[in-house]
Amino acid sequence: MKISSFIKVPFYICLFLWIIIVTSCASSKKIRYFQDLSDTAKLTEIKTAPYYSPLIQSDDILTITILTADPTATQSINAANLPVQATGVFVQQSAADQAITGYLVSKNGEVEIPVIGKVKVAGLTSSGAKQVIYDLATRYYKDPVVVVRNKNFRITVLGEVNRPSTYILPNEKVTVLDALGLAGDLTIYGKRDNILLQRQQEDGTLKLIRLNLNSTATLKSPYFFLKQNDVLYIEPSKQKINSSDVTLTRNIGIITSVLTVAVLLIQVLR
Repeated sequence: MKISSFIKVPFYICLFLWIIIVTSCASSKKIRYFQDLSDTAKLTEIKTAPYYSPLIQSDDILTITILTADPTATQSINAANLPVQATGVFVQQSAADQAITGYLVSKNGEVEIPVIGKVKVAGLTSSGAKQVIYDLATRYYKDPVVVVRNKNFRITVLGEVNRPSTYILPNEKVTVLDALGLAGDLTIYGKRDNILLQRQQEDGTLKLIRLNLNSTATLKSPYFFLKQNDVLYIEPSKQKINSSDVTLTRNIGIITSVLTVAVLLIQVLR
């Protein structure tokens, strides 16, 4: 074999490796959300999926506050909402860092409120529970003001995000984007076109849904708004998997070194 022909072999191998690297870098174009939106400054209006208030379930923890002209009259009711230690101004925390106080919904779907007694709230929205408690409170208090909130509305974000954790939220209207924002957004290695949503059904079964953040169709999906105990999992891209493969990285380094030495030897022998 002629030397010139022999030189072509490592040349083509190096070219092949270079093409692989360039191709893998090209996938960075998939990082941008909602790629089907126009890049121009023209206003785009998209009708999102309708929002439905979540229903109260067993093991939920509710903040139930009843206000009257005499603050001491309902002190025993409102005391259950107070934390054991003062925490100051509210800051978003993960579930592990946050102490939960309030009224626990029993397995029977009831909460037990001082003076008022047991109240069935499971299957109701927060607004529905508020009305039921108000109707009962008027038997004991004049013109009461009732506030009901879900205190442990939680979602979990796992995988390729900057802050994977379980988050307890101060409100119930939470979107997929809200959850990812709490988790510090996806890392550069997160697959934006194949996000897995896990949702537990009332009968105990799990529903698994795939969401594509590269498309505005996700904004119209009935799963765009999250529910209590939803779990989002962001898969790593092939680049992340390959970069974490120590054996593959080592082998590429060895092959590159051997090819470099071969090219240098051929240049010397010419």
